[in-house]
Amino acid sequence: MSAARGMLRIVDRRSDPPGRGAVNRERFIRRFKDDIKRAVDEEFDKRSITDVGRGGRIAIPGRGLAEPHLTHDDSTGSRDFVLPGNREFLPGDTIERPRDEERQGSGDGAGEGGGGADSFAFALSREEFLALFFDDLELPNLERTRFGEVTMERMRRGGHSRDGVPSNLLPAMTVRMAIARRIALRGAIAERLEELDRQKNTADGEALLALEREITVLRDRRAHLPFLEDVDRRYRARVPTSAPATRAAMLCLMDVSGSMDERKKDLAKRFFALLYLFLERKYGHVDVVFIRHTETAEEVDEERFFHDPLSGGTLVLPALELAHRILLARYAGPDWNVYVAQASDGDCTADDGRRSAAFVRETLLPGLRYFAYIDTPSATGWFRRSSDLWQAYDAIESPAFARRAVHDRGDIWPVFRELFARRAAA
Repeated sequence: MSAARGMLRIVDRRSDPPGRGAVNRERFIRRFKDDIKRAVDEEFDKRSITDVGRGGRIAIPGRGLAEPHLTHDDSTGSRDFVLPGNREFLPGDTIERPRDEERQGSGDGAGEGGGGADSFAFALSREEFLALFFDDLELPNLERTRFGEVTMERMRRGGHSRDGVPSNLLPAMTVRMAIARRIALRGAIAERLEELDRQKNTADGEALLALEREITVLRDRRAHLPFLEDVDRRYRARVPTSAPATRAAMLCLMDVSGSMDERKKDLAKRFFALLYLFLERKYGHVDVVFIRHTETAEEVDEERFFHDPLSGGTLVLPALELAHRILLARYAGPDWNVYVAQASDGDCTADDGRRSAAFVRETLLPGLRYFAYIDTPSATGWFRRSSDLWQAYDAIESPAFARRAVHDRGDIWPVFRELFARRAAA
């Protein structure tokens, strides 16, 4: 700025403290939540299953992002300023006002072949991505049947702390602590000054000069006590506390027989991975059991469940019976809320389908909160008909049982939302 006007330009090059923009970021996500959720759903279709849980960059339409503000009318207003960083103008130079046709531009709007919609891209953290990804979802019929020995840590308000992020700062308490500090220091300095004044009455020579110098230093210190220091800051504190947790168990059953080609296995794996991320986020303590089956069934770990190849015929009943044995051995009694999710192409014998449906209806469902069946039928040809297992499950009528068909990757998310949408309270 011009020195004649007596103005000084100050450029602050200090880096921003951590968490300074947390409040603004939270407000931005809350304001444009609908657009961000649509972008997150679109991003899901583009990602591999191993990348679903990561954050990343998403883009939303740029319309509506501008904040309201007042501006001068370029045609009638008069403004004198020089933008920093230019190489052509100096303070005091005059700039010719552009003609109307130059100011308005020579373009014709959006141009040819374009929609004219700008986009705004920004990064979401993993927690923000999953919070939007699983918004409004829950395990159906989740109940707090009994408080057992299982506990989980929850964060709760726990007084105040001298350390914290800027969003948790308590301004009123910080000011009170600053006032208390200044009162205490001024009181101590006043007592010392009174003592030095008494000593001056009996001192002379060098001793008197030393007392006067100390008195001057103390009075200067009292006059320049800082308004705010680091020790004055107070933040909201949160401490982990142990709280009773609802016990829940989720059993994942998947057909890995020869009729389950790579497309069907990919759909099933994507559904279970999505379910696993959902459980990981929603509940403090959930046991997840993986069961795969061909003619026989076995319990495996997550790595083998998703990646270990296997082939053979298809029998569904052995997997259901193994699931029942696991429930009796580990999750019997009223302490557990148990859920079963099954994925298959439904290619089984008619007798196995009838026996499986009867077993689910009569043996499994009485001890479950929810049973979800995902059917992955063949994509083309005569096999578009309903599978044998799908038809067999027609005989099951229960609010704790649901089934949906998944034909391609685009069906997974809508089906998942439909199966695990939040139920209205009865």
